[in-house]
Amino acid sequence: MVLYEYPFNEGIRTMLRLEHLFDRLGQLIPRPAALDHHFALATIFEVMDVAARADLKSDLLKELERQRAQLNAYRGNPAIAEGVLDEVVGRVDAAFDALNQLPGKAGAALAGNEWLMSIRSRISIPGGTCEFDLPAYYAWQQHPPERRRADLLRWMETLNPLAAALHVLLGLLRDTGVPHRVVAPGGQFQQSLPQGKVYQLLRVRLDDAELIPEISGHRLMVSVRLMKTEPDGRLRPAGSDASFELTLCA
Repeated sequence: MVLYEYPFNEGIRTMLRLEHLFDRLGQLIPRPAALDHHFALATIFEVMDVAARADLKSDLLKELERQRAQLNAYRGNPAIAEGVLDEVVGRVDAAFDALNQLPGKAGAALAGNEWLMSIRSRISIPGGTCEFDLPAYYAWQQHPPERRRADLLRWMETLNPLAAALHVLLGLLRDTGVPHRVVAPGGQFQQSLPQGKVYQLLRVRLDDAELIPEISGHRLMVSVRLMKTEPDGRLRPAGSDASFELTLCA
């Protein structure tokens, strides 16, 4: 099964992009190859670029505060297990405190590292990190994997509060959705959304990995068109009935 997610607003779009980058870092840093660590460092710079948005940190803090208030409103409800509620609120509190104590924007501390910034200024240039352009960086790549990994993890420390906040918020958002099975006649599916409820994320889980969903949506309706890849790489409508799992998260 293949899972696709579609954000309904810019805030969730940014969060998903950052989650994607942190997931990539989590796969690259443990590997021993210098090439993997090069791309890990490039990914750290990408996280810094996305996190540079002026209001990102404040938006995440506000959302954590909102989630905490919403969760605390369940206290005293006999249908809610207090122990589980305490654990979730504790995770929200920990994420809020760590992000709130972070000075400036996520990754701002790395901007003061001249060596890293010299790499950042050239890493987007095709071939710009060759040994004759950045000999000190080339020498770093010859270090043992353990030493490079320790450096990467140290540089990651200033980004960890951001990663933790994203993990908590996206986890809570995904937990609000209830998956249900739908049918797309002729590969086309549309569903009206109830007024008065604002959804933030759509999740589509397909059994057939050959099918590719083209998703569009707004506050009133979502649409999914199932496509297939031609031998030349172009997409064409699947044209046949198919079912998939749909989840709307508010």
